[in-house]
Amino acid sequence: MGRHFDIECLDPGMVAVLGVPSDENSSYMRGPAAGPTIIRNALRCDATNLSTECGLDLSTHSGWTDLGDLVFENQASAVADIERHFRELLLRDVRALALGGDHAVTYPIVRAHADTYKDLTLVHLDAHPDLYDIFNGNRFSNACPFARIMEQGLAARLVQVGIRTMTPHQQDQANRFGVEVIRAADVGADLSLELAGPVYLSLDIDVLDPAFAPGVSHPEPGGLSTRDVISIIGNMGGQIVGADIVELNPRRDPQGITAMVAAKLLKEILGKMLRAGPNT
Repeated sequence: MGRHFDIECLDPGMVAVLGVPSDENSSYMRGPAAGPTIIRNALRCDATNLSTECGLDLSTHSGWTDLGDLVFENQASAVADIERHFRELLLRDVRALALGGDHAVTYPIVRAHADTYKDLTLVHLDAHPDLYDIFNGNRFSNACPFARIMEQGLAARLVQVGIRTMTPHQQDQANRFGVEVIRAADVGADLSLELAGPVYLSLDIDVLDPAFAPGVSHPEPGGLSTRDVISIIGNMGGQIVGADIVELNPRRDPQGITAMVAAKLLKEILGKMLRAGPNT
């Protein structure tokens, strides 16, 4: 696997945006590999600007950088390669915000974080729990990453928000791993997650109702609003030490609505991480 960035140029404490254009493990529809480019285009679109809702102007802030995309030369080694590159960033005390890609990329990224952050809390925003032990014969499917993460003890705590497709098998898995599940029906305007210590945030765009984000492979009605998700991010306790935004499928987003939502959420997560600083 190659890469287009010079890791030596990164200062400790920075936030690095890094694309992970992989959808090899998508269980239903390919397309999310094109997500990073589409999100970047929306972020830089002249229809908006780079200021966050808290007033932080990302266009002039030196605390973050966009490293471009990882380049996959061999899909057979992609899981190990993703983990290795994110581990390199962490060794330089650089926090990473990944743009997927399907949700399968979260597993190797969290593996990279687990050695650095022993008491990691994982906050997972999604319509689906992604806790299958195996799906269509693939243990690394985008339907399985949180089963791999929890069975390997990579997170001390897993909080899932926005869930609305819990199958009996996945409920058994949630019980087995002690997952804290906040279903979409129970998400209110005043939801505030009680968190402490290092937090990794994994945001699947389909946590949003399709009315707000139609450009996903697995749309599930009855989801959260864009404002709900922004509020959850803003009210989160703890320190976000890493994050990902996954499962935007441009093939399902001809008007670019979902891309603009993803870019908005990227801005707000970046703002949250930059305001907190590296050692808060």
